[in-house]
Amino acid sequence: MENQQIEALLIEKLNLAEAHVTGDGSHFQVIAVSEQFETMSRVKKQQYVYAPLAEIIAQGVMHAVSIKTFTETQWKREKLFNLPQ
Repeated sequence: MENQQIEALLIEKLNLAEAHVTGDGSHFQVIAVSEQFETMSRVKKQQYVYAPLAEIIAQGVMHAVSIKTFTETQWKREKLFNLPQ
């Protein structure tokens, strides 16, 4: 699965402001940006982003996922440090 396909899936299913995905075809790093994260615990944020990916992972298309979540305000401060160069 392509990085852009995963980004589109997450934005569509979770109504994210932004999604950034990097990976090598089986191991992926996901950055998800949404105001919804403001009131969620760290565990709930991970579960929320993981949920639409669960079937893809179960099929063996994705083997590992690392997830970082930010509110839009947090992302404005952090994006220079977190986007791949």
